[in-house]
Parts: sequence; structure tokens; C-alpha cells
Amino acid sequence: MFQLGKTIISEEIVKKDFLCNLSACKGACCIDGDAGAPLEEDEIKIMEAIYPKVKPFLRQEGIDAIEAQGTYTTSEDGDLETPLINGADCAYVIFDDKNVALCAIEEAYNQGEIDWKKPVSCHLYPVRVQDYSEFSAVNYHKWQICDDACELGEELGVPVYKFVKEALIRKFGEDWYAELEKVAETL
Repeated sequence: MFQLGKTIISEEIVKKDFLCNLSACKGACCIDGDAGAPLEEDEIKIMEAIYPKVKPFLRQEGIDAIEAQGTYTTSEDGDLETPLINGADCAYVIFDDKNVALCAIEEAYNQGEIDWKKPVSCHLYPVRVQDYSEFSAVNYHKWQICDDACELGEELGVPVYKFVKEALIRKFGEDWYAELEKVAETL
């Protein structure tokens, strides 16, 4: 682990390789698991505001889940999350013609309907950030469904921090990312 400003970063972020391989996993991270995608406090108002423009991109099951549970939910631990369809798929998941899970929020963004890409936790994946009062922990989340992404990343030489560069800049800023690159060169 190493520290950059008020972040403590796992060395796996710079040493582990990763490149999403949607043709292999079919977007399983959006449909597997036992919780919705983590949301930040300031993202709740965004989720509520964009819902009318995202709704036309959603599947009926997603619309039903969101209209029953809300644009976000709160877990038993008090964590903010995207709602789920029957405790499985993220309510914002849609599928392409190859049955690959995609994000309706990101699709609305790509189509120019909204100017917000998606929750930062989704954008950062496989990086997970846990905020504490004095610092943020920046860790690599290992999940078996991403084994193909690890293999592809290794084959093409793409470390995690480069794969999620845009998201890390979105979360921590360009100066922070430039410092991360300097540290990565030394490890």
C-alpha cells in the first residue's frame, strides 16, 4: 500500500492487469452479486433528476423495480445503492443483441440524452473506494467473474489504473492521477 494525499492505495491497482472482456463475461458484474452498485450521496439527486430521460432505455423489469423501490435504495448498513430486479440484476441493466449486459444510464449518456455517464462506482470497477473520515482506501476488487478480464489485461499489458484512468480522474482529479502514474513507474 502507498499513500497519495488523502488516499491509501493498494499496490494491486498498479501491479495487476485488467481489461474488461465483455464478449467473455457478458457484463456479469451488473447482474451477479447480492447488492446494487454503490452510490455516493451527491449521486442520489442526479439519479432522481435523470430518471425520466433514462426510463425510455430501460427494460420493463427495471422500470417496475425503480418505480417500486425508488431510483436508489439504502441497505441495512445504510449504504446507498442502485435498486435490484428480484434481488439480482441492477435495475438499470439492459441487454444488447448479443445478450451482453449494458447500463441504461450510460446508453442515455452515449445517445446525448444526459450529461452524466453513470455512478462513479460502476465507472471505477474493478477499483473500489471506501471513504473514511481521514482518508479514502483505493483497492482492487478481485472477483472470479473477471478472470477473463485479468487474462486479457495481462495479454495486452494494461494495468488496472490505466484501464480505469478516466474514472480515477473523475473521482480524484488529474493532479492525483499524474502522481499515481509517477508512483507506478517506481513500483
